[in-house]
Amino acid sequence: MATSTSTSAEQTTVPRWRIIGPGLVVAATGVGAADLVATLIAGQKFGYTLLWCVVVGCLMKIVLVEGAGRYSLSTGRTIFEGWRSLGAWTTWYFAPYIVIWGFVYGAAAMAGTGLALQGLLGGLSTTWWGISSGLLGLVLVWSGRYNVFEKVLAALVGIMFVTMVGAALLTTPNLGEVLTGLAPRIPEDGLVNTLALAGGVGGTITLAAYGYWLREKGWSTPRYMRVMRIDNSVAYVVTGIFVLATLVVGAELLYSTSVAIESGDAGLLDLGAVLQDRYGQWAGKLFLLGFWAAAMSSLVGVWNGVSLMFADFMTNVTGGDAADARAGGKWYRAYILWLTFPPMVMMFLGKPVWLILAYGVLGAFFMPFLAVTLLWLLNTDRTPAEWRNKIHSNVLMAIIALAFLALCVNEVRKALGGA
Repeated sequence: MATSTSTSAEQTTVPRWRIIGPGLVVAATGVGAADLVATLIAGQKFGYTLLWCVVVGCLMKIVLVEGAGRYSLSTGRTIFEGWRSLGAWTTWYFAPYIVIWGFVYGAAAMAGTGLALQGLLGGLSTTWWGISSGLLGLVLVWSGRYNVFEKVLAALVGIMFVTMVGAALLTTPNLGEVLTGLAPRIPEDGLVNTLALAGGVGGTITLAAYGYWLREKGWSTPRYMRVMRIDNSVAYVVTGIFVLATLVVGAELLYSTSVAIESGDAGLLDLGAVLQDRYGQWAGKLFLLGFWAAAMSSLVGVWNGVSLMFADFMTNVTGGDAADARAGGKWYRAYILWLTFPPMVMMFLGKPVWLILAYGVLGAFFMPFLAVTLLWLLNTDRTPAEWRNKIHSNVLMAIIALAFLALCVNEVRKALGGA
């Protein structure tokens, strides 16, 4: 009788929401060194003109992540199970994508963290600092314990948020000019930058990992729907403030003084030097600490979240045991090893052109793939009627899908041109 009463109470208790949850994990994982550089360069080129894109980008990700979370909570199925229900074509796309993406991303993530630590601490080369970061990421996520992983991400988010917002406040931005940037405008020859900035706020494949983090958190039924929506919205508000701060730094320190920085992660070292020259060595070091936290949060998040996606993928296609699809299982650990060790070769030998081309082309298709498949899943009987898309969700997702298709065409053209 006591057991029955306890179960009843558990079912009627309203789940509590805390600011640190799967939403902040997915948002923090999606903002890495490359996103910071893209935002700084937008500020450097256009000042505050594209500030409204940060807001639009956050809204786009809120819509997509809410859709992914709503599908998982309402059906009890993972996003890959949903994709598989749409036909074998989804598996044929996802299989090469997750393998190639992991190999190239592993090298890029280690290089980004290594660059930050080399600038911050010196001593070792970028390569060896990067390899050390990859091994640290492996240790932190190997056990698959979500509560430990979430605490690590929370600490990194705190560091990156405080340092970047602090850097923005240090530049004493002109609030009047900041507000003018909220009016939607596309500068001359700035359409690609506009789409890239809106699309780059807060992640790509890691958006699809949200449902897996909900499951690891213990949020697995429709009664967590309201909590999930709050969690997702607040996470992207925090991310938006962070990216806004980055744009302010780019506009105030680079646009107003005509200082140019390199594209790629090295641009962040350039900015660290600018801060050091203007405000002292402490300001440059503090910024590099935030740069490292942003790069490391992405590394740790991918080592955990995309490994969960790979474990689910392999378990489904091989018909393995359900335990193999969870954190700590054999496929989860196999992908962590794939992310960590083979990419080290690229850090020593450089990046093969054909691999970068495949990475760019497959990666460009992911966001339109996610948007279109969510529209399909959330408007059919694959989702319970109560939780299917309403008109406003369909309109927003359709607009987002078109925007990402346009960005996809540009990215593929750029990748092929570079090859």
